[in-house]
Amino acid sequence: MAVTEAQKRAKAKYEATKVTRKVVKFYPGNEDLLAHLEKQPSQNAYILDLIRRDMCDKR
Repeated sequence: MAVTEAQKRAKAKYEATKVTRKVVKFYPGNEDLLAHLEKQPSQNAYILDLIRRDMCDKR
C-alpha cells in the first residue's frame, strides 16, 4: 500500500517531537565493531538491547 502525503507528514511530525537520535562514530581501528553491527538485522534494536542488558548488569 502506498504511503499518502498526510501519512508522511504525520510520521515526520511524530519523529520531530518524540524521537531522539544519537550518532556513533567509528574510527579506523574499529572496523571489527562496525562490521559486527552491520551484520545485525535491526541495528537499532541491537543497540537498545545492549543498553538494556548493560543497565541490568549494573544493578
